[in-house]
Amino acid sequence: MNKETRELLEKHFDTAFDAPDGIKKLRELILTLAMQGKLVPQDPNDQPASELLKEIEAEKKRLNKEGKIKKTESLTPIKTGELPFSLPPKWEWVRFGDIAIIERGGSPRPIKAYLTNATDGLNWIKISDTDQGGKYIIGTKEKIRPEGLAKTRMVYPGDFLLTNSMSFGRPYITQIEGCIHDGWLRISPPNSLEKDYLYNLLSSSFVRKMFEIAAAGAVVLNLNSEKVRFLPIPFPPKGEQQRIVEKIDQLMARVDELEKLRNERQEKRLKIHAAAIDQLLSAKSDADFAAAWGFITGNFDSLYSVKENVAELRKAILQLAVMGKLSKPLDTDSPVLAIIEKIILEIKKDKEIKASEKDFAFSLLNKSKKRIKNNRVILKTRAFCSFITKGTTPQANELLEVGEIPFIKVYNIVNNKIDFEYRPTFVSDSTHKTKLKRSKIFPGDVIMNIVGPPLGKVAIIPSHYPEWNMNQALAYFRPRANIFNRYIYYLLTTHSILKSAIREVKGTAGQDNLSLEQCRDIEIPIPSVEEQHRIVDKIDQLMTLCDTLEQRLTNATEKQASLLNSLMAKV
Repeated sequence: MNKETRELLEKHFDTAFDAPDGIKKLRELILTLAMQGKLVPQDPNDQPASELLKEIEAEKKRLNKEGKIKKTESLTPIKTGELPFSLPPKWEWVRFGDIAIIERGGSPRPIKAYLTNATDGLNWIKISDTDQGGKYIIGTKEKIRPEGLAKTRMVYPGDFLLTNSMSFGRPYITQIEGCIHDGWLRISPPNSLEKDYLYNLLSSSFVRKMFEIAAAGAVVLNLNSEKVRFLPIPFPPKGEQQRIVEKIDQLMARVDELEKLRNERQEKRLKIHAAAIDQLLSAKSDADFAAAWGFITGNFDSLYSVKENVAELRKAILQLAVMGKLSKPLDTDSPVLAIIEKIILEIKKDKEIKASEKDFAFSLLNKSKKRIKNNRVILKTRAFCSFITKGTTPQANELLEVGEIPFIKVYNIVNNKIDFEYRPTFVSDSTHKTKLKRSKIFPGDVIMNIVGPPLGKVAIIPSHYPEWNMNQALAYFRPRANIFNRYIYYLLTTHSILKSAIREVKGTAGQDNLSLEQCRDIEIPIPSVEEQHRIVDKIDQLMTLCDTLEQRLTNATEKQASLLNSLMAKV
């Protein structure tokens, strides 16, 4: 490695610490430098790779003569246009199949008929027997009967197994005997080839890209033995292979330590922030609250250097709103009792409500008058919403790509806002008025998805259209009287409010469903009209702060990523 490359690599270690995917890219860079012959200095005393290739050819002939391997024809010479980069002196480009036996596995079928627990069973090696990020295969969960061997392939300790589907192109070294199915390729390298060099080669992004090129055009990326046999690989002298492996191990140990330090730093920041938020939410006095908030604001730079903490801050802000800690009632605020009286008056005048439902609502509201405390009362949504019902899904031929009335589905709620530019659908005005009457919604209505996962995506209907419609996976809330819709919107997005509503979710076919009765029984703390607006203003202000924090993090990580990519390009 020359001085310039060494200095650039050292810079990568510093830059990779903060760059997104920096650790992963650093590992890739180390292997790339190794495969290009730039990781360790060349030794003029090394035997050329061409001599090692002669030894490998002699070994193949001997094994063939002993009947241990089949004779294979030499592959076509590598053309200049196939070579992605030049190699140092004494290195050689060689086709993979000229130095290793490469064969595909096979599966006796039906496989269930061959599975056995008998002691003479053969290890049946599956991709699920590997550890994520692991190097070796040390055992299997299943065995097959010996007669299945005729339809599969035996592998031995020291053989390489390469996935040719699913986790495409991932190498492993087997430490056991066993049989492999057709999702594996067996690579049996010569004894004179440094096994760890081959493992690092197969793990490199260079080989990965070559595999992807070889498998291009298939619906699912899939390698066959012929494609892998024709792969041109860089082949260094034996002595340099050993030095490369030693250097890779040394550098990867540094990367592991770097990753450990970064994970520890991140975990520490997450724990400190969680404790600070807990102090904030559990504060018993104004002084305790001020101290907890002061700690957070005084440590913004360190606490909010990870996006997970910003997400937790958003949750905490909404929880503080539920707890009444974002605003205090003022003497000039109108009484909450006036809101209750206005709701009662509206219900009396509402001709669409049955008498029995009116009586039930009056009972709830009159009881709530006795529970007003600090000009705040907790009400069930059924008590202060004129409508809480779900939408209707029309027949497929009634959904239009262009039409008069926009029809909202759950996927049109993105980040708790309506995104109708994404896969918009419509219904005709006649369908809207005749078949979908109960699912009509209007600007200002608050909607929430009641079929998950995940449940509880919330949005306010915008004024882009005078009327809208929605499907049955959504429910809508239409607040009465002086209940501010944006206040209800924010509280419905609060984790504790939603959690209380879905204590007994009904689930079928793997889906969680929130019933309309559960929606109608959601309890919301209702303060005065003026305080509702103050709370919403405060939430807006704090959410804007969160947006700024997230944008700052995005800018910082993009800058680090750009710097890392620039350094990698120089190498």
